[in-house]
Amino acid sequence: MATTSSRAITIVYSGDTVGTEPINAASNTASPGAVQIIALSSGANTITVPTAVGYAVTGCTIVPQAANVNALTLKGISGDTGIFLHLTDPTSIGIDPVHSPTFVINAAATTNIKVYWT
Repeated sequence: MATTSSRAITIVYSGDTVGTEPINAASNTASPGAVQIIALSSGANTITVPTAVGYAVTGCTIVPQAANVNALTLKGISGDTGIFLHLTDPTSIGIDPVHSPTFVINAAATTNIKVYWT
């Protein structure tokens, strides 16, 4: 049975600029509601978006370990240049599971990440 999930980012400014900017993704009524701990090996790691009858992942939030010191690069495929992810801050991305059934995280060394599938 699917779960309804909502994914949001809230940016709060203080100091010279003051304000709050909530950014909400559309609710997903077919979310798997899954959390996965993934052990990354050194080099390219292909991450498969979960698929099952009745589920449709529309986003994920990648959370490195709090004490991570290893570079993590998000890529569409292994040969991409990609973008470096913050060593310890979470990254939330929207996913079109039909066109993006996998992505790659290149790790400088072995480390674990937690992925929230929404």
